[in-house]
Amino acid sequence: MAPTPTATRRTAFTVGIIAVLFLAGLWVFQSLSSFLLLLLLAWLLSIAMEPMVLLLTRHGMNRSLASGLTMLLLVVSLIAIGALFGQLLLAQVDALSKALPGAVSSGLDWVNSTFKTTFDVASIERSINLTPSRIASLATSYGGGLLGVFGSLLTALFDGLTILVFAYYLSADSIALRQTIGSFLPPRYQPFLVTVWTISVEKTGGFVTSKVVLAAISGTAHAAFFWLIGVPFWLPLGIVAGVVGQFIPTIGTYLGVLLPCLFALTSKPITVLWIVGFATIYQQVENYVLTPRISRATMDIHPAIALGAVFVGAALFGPIGAIIGIPMVAAVLSIIETFRQRYELHPELAALDDEVPPDDDGGDDKAEATPAGAVES
Repeated sequence: MAPTPTATRRTAFTVGIIAVLFLAGLWVFQSLSSFLLLLLLAWLLSIAMEPMVLLLTRHGMNRSLASGLTMLLLVVSLIAIGALFGQLLLAQVDALSKALPGAVSSGLDWVNSTFKTTFDVASIERSINLTPSRIASLATSYGGGLLGVFGSLLTALFDGLTILVFAYYLSADSIALRQTIGSFLPPRYQPFLVTVWTISVEKTGGFVTSKVVLAAISGTAHAAFFWLIGVPFWLPLGIVAGVVGQFIPTIGTYLGVLLPCLFALTSKPITVLWIVGFATIYQQVENYVLTPRISRATMDIHPAIALGAVFVGAALFGPIGAIIGIPMVAAVLSIIETFRQRYELHPELAALDDEVPPDDDGGDDKAEATPAGAVES
């Protein structure tokens, strides 16, 4: 049956309205993307505060007061750390940015002389278009003034204050916010909201807290070791090693020590072995001693999923997204893990872990696994 002109016009009008609404929504999202990212960071901070807030409320403290006290302790700790190491950190970061090009050139010269290669700094810069204007463009697009790394101090203070204020309200008014959202849902869906909210906050909050604690321990340990063996710019390099090692799974530990190895390579090449050895030993200590104790109550994420979350987060939000990608995936996985339907394994799948491979000499001293459904003679 051929469509009538009226139906055709109605369909065209509907499609046009949908396209206009989609483009308007996309424009609004792009216009508010920086503010939405600030809200996302505030939410992550609020759930990172949740374990401490719950501890205080269990001892009879009002939730608003508990959130304010937790926020105050956080701010005081950051100010204390800034007062102790801020001037040294800024000085070393400034010197590091000036020394990095020379270190890269010296490192390539060492690689060329040692391995008889022909790498050239100028050709590498041209191939990746790493000109000063390109660097400035990347800094603007990725930093966006979010945390003031590439922006002005005023923007950094404003963004930081915005994150703190919204994190406080998200934490202090968490119960009221849940009740408000629940009032828009039918009663049969409200228990689902409570379960999802509780799981995402408790599991993800514990995950974020454990990662921050592990990053602080790792950064302190690496910075102290770099200072001990005389690595230049030991403080910022130690912080980078600690953060990268926690928020980029599996390979993060070794990515974090690339810059220290580069500077050590230009001054005392034997120091590279000390750095790699320390990173390897520390990773084992962290995996088998620190992580089981600190992350005991949190969820575990498969390294492949976590690594994918880092790449997706970096593609969406830049360097900040690489850090918040794993916590966001942790929230989604914790919800899926709770509500997914589980089925009993087929006997053939269940027996995979129990199968014993035959001996190389063909001996039958070990019983061979009987395939599921087969009849023994």
